[in-house]
Amino acid sequence: MAESNIPFRTTGSKLLHPVSELLGVPLDQVNFLACQLCALLAAFWFRLYLSPNKASTTIRHAVATLLGAYFAIFCFGWYSLHIFTMVSICYCIMLKASIQNLHRYSLIVAMGYLILCQVSRVYIFNYGLLSTDFSGPLMIITQKITTVAFQVHDGLCKKDEELTSEQQRLAVKARPTLLEYLSYNLNFLSILAGPCSNYKDYISFIEGRHIAMKLLERNWKPNGYNRLPEPSPAGAIIYKLCITTGSLILFLSLTKALPIVYIADDKFINEASFLARLSYAYIAIQAARPKYYFAWTLADAINNAAGYGFNGIDTQGQFRWDLISNLNIWNIETATSFKMYIDNWNIQTAAWLKRVCYDRAPHSRTAFTFFLSAVWHGVYPGYYFTFITAVPITLAARAMRNNFRHHFLSSRTKKVIYDIITWAVTQLSICYTVAPFLLLAVEPTFKFYKSMFFCFHILSILVLLVLPIKPNTVKSQVHTSSNNKENGYIRALN
Repeated sequence: MAESNIPFRTTGSKLLHPVSELLGVPLDQVNFLACQLCALLAAFWFRLYLSPNKASTTIRHAVATLLGAYFAIFCFGWYSLHIFTMVSICYCIMLKASIQNLHRYSLIVAMGYLILCQVSRVYIFNYGLLSTDFSGPLMIITQKITTVAFQVHDGLCKKDEELTSEQQRLAVKARPTLLEYLSYNLNFLSILAGPCSNYKDYISFIEGRHIAMKLLERNWKPNGYNRLPEPSPAGAIIYKLCITTGSLILFLSLTKALPIVYIADDKFINEASFLARLSYAYIAIQAARPKYYFAWTLADAINNAAGYGFNGIDTQGQFRWDLISNLNIWNIETATSFKMYIDNWNIQTAAWLKRVCYDRAPHSRTAFTFFLSAVWHGVYPGYYFTFITAVPITLAARAMRNNFRHHFLSSRTKKVIYDIITWAVTQLSICYTVAPFLLLAVEPTFKFYKSMFFCFHILSILVLLVLPIKPNTVKSQVHTSSNNKENGYIRALN
């Protein structure tokens, strides 16, 4: 009978508790889904009835902010005060700090507040005990606060010749007003699940310049149009909602049936063979992905439904609605290298790390970026095990690729064989690397790695000791390519 009280363990609204009991789903998850579905409906209304030619910029900012604040309160109750407090403190920094230092102060305060909240959750709620997790929105808002702070610093403090072309394009030439700042950070489109977007892109969307700006950035040619077109997001929304529905079904069916904690279960480790343990770990971690596919794809669809997320024209002349997409599922599932996987997973966080850390660090850029990423994710030890494990595996994968790949390019058959082998190794190594990220704690992490005989750790170190270091002959071309430039910091690892 104690189980029936679990859904009540939330600081958010209890209005939907009957639904939670009926579905057997924790109340905080029901609240999240309900708010996201309401956000989707509100986004359609926002685009159709509060479009820039029907409502003023002030009205659009105010409505987006108020709806976002309401969703935060509904989901998190008094915990939402942490969100509002962080935004308020950092806006004071935006107004009062010198242009030379506001980006540093914003980063320190936002990250410091986030870490304090994460530490309190870990030690108070003890590794995943059911509770309302308000740290997710705080993580997104930390990205937004630091993004706008760095971009205002670039626009008001630095000369154009001191900035990269991307930094010049994104530089903000005036401090945001209170309403603009609140709208950017608290808008209902991204308050619960993100993603973080650039300040200028968001303001252009609110002011109605978003689509025209993206078309002109890519040298739009009329091709039969007498004026700039008004692309509809309907096709992109339907496609993303289909993915969302499928992901939700997989999450509700597979994730509960294949608990990740089983890979650290003593009985399972003692009785199952190595191959069985590895196979179950792979399947269980695959089953954990739909949760992220669901949340991030639904968030993307919500932004598109409001008319936000247009990204110009693709090579086939089709309109793109992936400006703030957070993943590419096909490329993730078919990844044949660590680089390919990372480039297509949590894309907007990778872009944020690049813009606030990798591009600006005076030295040891990769180390600083890994450190910021680890701290931002949280204080669970499992996160740090994942990042530490990723380093030798990433370097070993690069060494293997540089030493052997060219031998398989002489024929199509050899290339197919190479792709199959590298796909299998990549998927298993990713499974091995991210397991601690899901296990969270030290004890189950060591149990799992011990049951795997630390195989990928040992193999990676042996590869690095045995294989010669060969430069990647196409690395510089890839690094400077306009495609995937948002993830340039990742390429340095590959």
